[in-house]
Amino acid sequence: MTRTPAPFSLAQRHLSHDTIEALEQLLDEAKRGRIIGLAYAAMYKRREYITDAAGEAYRNPTFSRGMVAALDDQLRELVQK
Repeated sequence: MTRTPAPFSLAQRHLSHDTIEALEQLLDEAKRGRIIGLAYAAMYKRREYITDAAGEAYRNPTFSRGMVAALDDQLRELVQK
């Protein structure tokens, strides 16, 4: 019997320490009052994701769209490397 390889998956089986560190830094900045809003996309296992906005990012969607466009530009550069 030939065993077929598992399908490609973006999800790692271990904790993403850089994700945890980034979230902890953002939380610390928010607790200090420096971050007043957040627009985000979060990736779950099995290629599921959520998007949302909070605080000033929710109240000012035009500015938030500009922030997300800047993120899109940065991600495009990573793809092109």
